Amino acid sequence: MEQDNNRNFMLAIVLSGLVLLLWQVFYAGPEMEKERLKREQAQEFTAGKAGKPTAAQIGSDQMAPSIPAPGVGAGNTNAQTAEPGSAPVPSTFGAPSVPGGLPTATQSRDLMLAQGPRYPINTPSLSGSISLKGGRIDDLVLRKYRVKVEKDADPVTFFSPSGSKHPLYAEFGWSVAPGSNIKVPNSQTVWKTEGSGTLTPSSPVTLVHENGAGVTFKRTISIDEDYMFTIRQTVENQTSNAIALYPYGLISRHELPETEGFFILHEGLIGVLGEEGLVEVDYADILEEKSKTFKGTQGWLGITDKYWAAAIIPAAGSKYEAHFSGRESGKTSKFQTDYLLGAVTIAAGGTGEVTGNLFAGAKKVDLIDQYAEKYNIRQFDLMIDWGWFYFITKPMFHALHFFFGLMGNFGFAILAVTVIIKLLFFPLASKSYESMSKMKKLQPDMMKIRERYADDKVKQQQEMMALYKKGGANPLSGCLPVIIQIPVFFALYKVLFVTLEMRHAPFFGWIHDLSAPDPTSLFNLFGLLPFSVPTYMAIGVWPLLMGITMWIQMRLNPQQGDPTQQMIFNWMPVVFTFLLASFPAGLVIYWAWNNTLSVLQQWWIMEKNGVKVDLLENTGIRKLLNKSTKKSDKS
Repeated sequence: MEQDNNRNFMLAIVLSGLVLLLWQVFYAGPEMEKERLKREQAQEFTAGKAGKPTAAQIGSDQMAPSIPAPGVGAGNTNAQTAEPGSAPVPSTFGAPSVPGGLPTATQSRDLMLAQGPRYPINTPSLSGSISLKGGRIDDLVLRKYRVKVEKDADPVTFFSPSGSKHPLYAEFGWSVAPGSNIKVPNSQTVWKTEGSGTLTPSSPVTLVHENGAGVTFKRTISIDEDYMFTIRQTVENQTSNAIALYPYGLISRHELPETEGFFILHEGLIGVLGEEGLVEVDYADILEEKSKTFKGTQGWLGITDKYWAAAIIPAAGSKYEAHFSGRESGKTSKFQTDYLLGAVTIAAGGTGEVTGNLFAGAKKVDLIDQYAEKYNIRQFDLMIDWGWFYFITKPMFHALHFFFGLMGNFGFAILAVTVIIKLLFFPLASKSYESMSKMKKLQPDMMKIRERYADDKVKQQQEMMALYKKGGANPLSGCLPVIIQIPVFFALYKVLFVTLEMRHAPFFGWIHDLSAPDPTSLFNLFGLLPFSVPTYMAIGVWPLLMGITMWIQMRLNPQQGDPTQQMIFNWMPVVFTFLLASFPAGLVIYWAWNNTLSVLQQWWIMEKNGVKVDLLENTGIRKLLNKSTKKSDKS
């Protein structure tokens, strides 16, 4: 008996702890982290006003963390480390400039786009432009995706130029070794163009710049119908001496973006870099570490949001040195990922060339996989945060996508995949439910043993074990269905939370976005009353259905002997109803449907084993009904 009580008590503690853990991971922890980061930024800004140089003092595009100078890893034995303000490349941490060299304040995006010459981009997936001043790709709009689920919502703006709100852009170019007098294009260079007038999948553009000293730089940019740019950089050396230049690529983001703040989702700097493999660095961490350096010959690096990402991909086989950097400049956080290739030596009268790629767009699973194969990009699929259960999460996505192709609705695909999962685990679950049915059938005998040996715990436990053996019951078997569901639950949660395909995917009725919580609420009678409710009170229809099915399932299980433990289990469906109300509707639909299938399976097995099913057993309602029945019989 004592062992049985201990087991039940530990199970109650584990379930209660799970609730607290989920609350900490998905709400309390992220909120505390946001507040900590805000406090740190405020403290650093205060300190910066007293001791850090301002953007105006340092100059345009030169507020960089210490970045190894060109030549590192390329055979240059005199390589140095560039200090802030020394104009190393890559480095785009400074403020945008205006005539006279003073930085501007943050301007509207449209105003910044109108400040210089541009070359338009027009594809089925992207619209935007390339800034001919600096040659940056800094204006991209995702034409196929909207900021909100409403059909008339604006498309998602992804890249924006430096000086506007939320700048994010990519840049490719050439750098020189310290002490070299070769003039290379920089952020102030105005390029000429050779092209049809618009960058499209069928018409690339070539940017041209002559440095006035016998060297001509050409940058040919092409794009496919989705989100992959190819940048071919050519240098024509018309001087009488050989020159050495170092190709680079970078992605820069100014301002700390709004993030989901969830432990299970990475947003920030990311890459698969040489021997390091997958590297994920949060914004807060890189601001603390300032910079990280990696070396390799394969991979990619960039900055990722939940659904969108920008990544630069060096040519396969090229040796590179990559950097993750983060700095505070006044009130603004600035982040950069960049790579620097080895020296390209160009003989007098000769030509040098290097090619790289830029991915800038939506993290669509099939498209990412296609790019990984087509361009031989190592582990490019890890740009999508599949998580620790990668081996379950990605196959589950493909299963959902398969049924979506058959049914045309991801909600019904979730229902179909749940049925498949239940069928796969049917034999194991059946054995578990059968043992639980036997336990429930033995409950009257268990109660007699507890009463008979109330003062002799050892004898009570011995009799209980003998009863279990005689009845063929296993007290621990009831945990198996829960345990086997945990990886599947988190894998499905990952799929619903991180994959773009689930974003704005409707089910039916009021569920217009499976990746968002159920928008209805019990507290305004699901919209019948003319007022909105706070987020924490938004207990929608599907969370309620999930709670009801969970309550029914727990009523089918054997009752706990200890009243306190039983009370904890009775309240568990209520706790989970409130907890899961803020989760994606698709996940709640899965849980409710999975509970329903489990109830049907367990009910059938109980009936098969001759166990009477009474959902109101040992409840106040049943006692009240029994009293009413007795009164009726007497009368």
